[in-house]
Amino acid sequence: MATDDSKTKDSKTNDGKDGKKRGRIRETFTQIGRVYRYTRRVDSKLPWVMALSFGIPVLISVLLPLFLYRRSIVGWILTVLTGIMIGFTVAVWMLTNRSNTAVYSEMEGKPGATAMVLSNLNNKAYTFYDQPIWVDPRTKDMVLIGTSLSGIFLVGEGDYGRVQRAMDAQTKKIKRITQGSAIPIYRICVGTGPKQIPLKDLRKSIVRGHKMKLRQDELTNLNNRISTLQKRNNTMNMPQGIDPSRVHISPRALRGR
Repeated sequence: MATDDSKTKDSKTNDGKDGKKRGRIRETFTQIGRVYRYTRRVDSKLPWVMALSFGIPVLISVLLPLFLYRRSIVGWILTVLTGIMIGFTVAVWMLTNRSNTAVYSEMEGKPGATAMVLSNLNNKAYTFYDQPIWVDPRTKDMVLIGTSLSGIFLVGEGDYGRVQRAMDAQTKKIKRITQGSAIPIYRICVGTGPKQIPLKDLRKSIVRGHKMKLRQDELTNLNNRISTLQKRNNTMNMPQGIDPSRVHISPRALRGR
């Protein structure tokens, strides 16, 4: 009797695990479908791109056994299954990239879009503040600040001339609180005009091409000083009715998941 009860409990445990696994798989495909529908609205070529991404590896896997092992049914089946898995992976990868492009194109030019992208960079290596260090109450042009082991980043959004003048002023303030150090300050202006970078290239511009200049303890000290400057500037300059951290773009769509 005890053995039967034990078997019943094991069976229920296995059923529970299988149910959770099926639920995760179903949720994964639901998310893929959601991202596909979102991207399809702004990318008319997506169905063809995904079809080719999936179809080419499958076609190769079907034809390849004809030359390698014509008489091996098992080898043919395994090759086709491998081709299907590779095709599915490539198709999902293409969907992820094109969904990111679609999200960036939809966000381009909207106030606060830069802050949304920077918020997805926040981790142990990068710290970007949600609120801008400077903002123009009339035009909503803004400058955001962040730090990493490479130095300080000033990221501007809006008219290039106004943003550069604001960055000049903020650079002077930063140099006062970091007096005596040689911490580099990198200036990036986001937009579609000359000397500006597109929103979709912002992450790449920050992550790539900057050497480490600080130790972790120096970065912690720098973050404390920047936080003080940030609070002081927000108290003096922050206009009413703007919160760049609340852009109505799905972070899940931004990550392509």
